[in-house]
Amino acid sequence: MNKNLSKILTLIAGLIGAIGFVFFIRVIMAGDDAIENDAAVQASIVSPFVLFAEVVLIATAIIAVIFSVVNLLKNPQVLKRSLIAVGVLIVFLVIAYSISSDAAVTDTVGKVLEDGEAGSVSKWVSTGINFSAILGIIGFGAFFIDFVRSLVK
Repeated sequence: MNKNLSKILTLIAGLIGAIGFVFFIRVIMAGDDAIENDAAVQASIVSPFVLFAEVVLIATAIIAVIFSVVNLLKNPQVLKRSLIAVGVLIVFLVIAYSISSDAAVTDTVGKVLEDGEAGSVSKWVSTGINFSAILGIIGFGAFFIDFVRSLVK
């Protein structure tokens, strides 16, 4: 990275930090009681702070995605490996979806919980749980294999 770009990025990071610090000082000066009990104080101090945090988060996410895509397009080998990895994750997601239940969510005595009706939402929640379990098992297996290899060496 050249010096000018590094200086610009340092200045932008410093500006973001300074703005965040000003908001932080405003929140501290208002105090907990004023913020908790006065809606006008919340609207004038906390809301702009939250909006600033949201803007910084969204900008950071957009910049990260753009640079990732540009980097992938510059390196075809990395793009190929990434697409293969995404394909493998999609296969695991399909497996998790196929073994998931779309039955109603019940408590310990079999009574259907509030908003626990059977259907697509229940199916996707079950899919998320199964997908996490599949990835967890694979991760634990990779950790165990690496642990055994390090013991053998």
